[in-house]
Amino acid sequence: MKKYVLSALALLIVQFCGFGQDLSPYIKIGKSSESIESVSNSVERVLKDNGLQVLGSYNPSGKSALKVIAFTDNDLKSTVIKVEDRGALAAIFKVGLEQKDGEVIMSYTNPDYILRAYLMDNYDKYKSTFSKFSQKLKTTFAPLGNEFMPFGGTVKADKLKNYHYKIMMPYFTDPAELKEFDSFETGLATIQNNLMAKKGQTQFVYKLVYPNEKVAVFGVGLNSKDEGEAYFLPKIGEAHVAALPYEIILQGKQASMLHGKYRIALHWPDLTMGTFMKIMSTPGDIEDALEALCE
Repeated sequence: MKKYVLSALALLIVQFCGFGQDLSPYIKIGKSSESIESVSNSVERVLKDNGLQVLGSYNPSGKSALKVIAFTDNDLKSTVIKVEDRGALAAIFKVGLEQKDGEVIMSYTNPDYILRAYLMDNYDKYKSTFSKFSQKLKTTFAPLGNEFMPFGGTVKADKLKNYHYKIMMPYFTDPAELKEFDSFETGLATIQNNLMAKKGQTQFVYKLVYPNEKVAVFGVGLNSKDEGEAYFLPKIGEAHVAALPYEIILQGKQASMLHGKYRIALHWPDLTMGTFMKIMSTPGDIEDALEALCE
């Protein structure tokens, strides 16, 4: 009986600690003295060697000192699509590379943070799959570095499913609706063609399509020097480069995006209101660019 009580108490303590745990949006892998292209090649190699699928890569802001590699995992991909409210957004993770002071800093988006935010109450339902994915990433990136330090600000784990930056600011459940098409196929073709044409000063980075479920996610680089990544990223922090690219999600006939005031705040949770005000026009600028891809 005593052993049972102690075990139950220990379990409650673990659950309580996990409930109130501070989580950060990124994990730092480490640094490398090699060139950013050499590091990028190494990242893609370890991803493929560990059964992860590279979806695409690009240089945010058009800067050779910044690079993002988007990837997914079969188990993760087949799990998150079960979540009907834009769960497919949680299928894509990114490695961010920042060349600074002669070294390349390597990081990746933190599954424990992103999955809790994007899947909300469904996170616990598939937690075992997500735990395996999180551990798989640590194993995958271990040959490249050994720091695995969280960074980028913090949010309480239990707050992520209902995250918003400030009162009256949007939640995950407040997307910006871009367009309703006549059919999924029409939407898919329209967005793909416009991305290839670089409409709205955008850049195609990746796409992930679920043909049976009629869902597609597009990674979109924002190339406008006055309104895109080159404008807002230096103001809010290039160390968070793995936050990019921005996404359009097409579900059935409806194309939408996460509201900029939600998505930017989620990926830069330590932003002060003063800094946020410096990019006050950015959420609307991003919506305009992605809306142009749906016309």
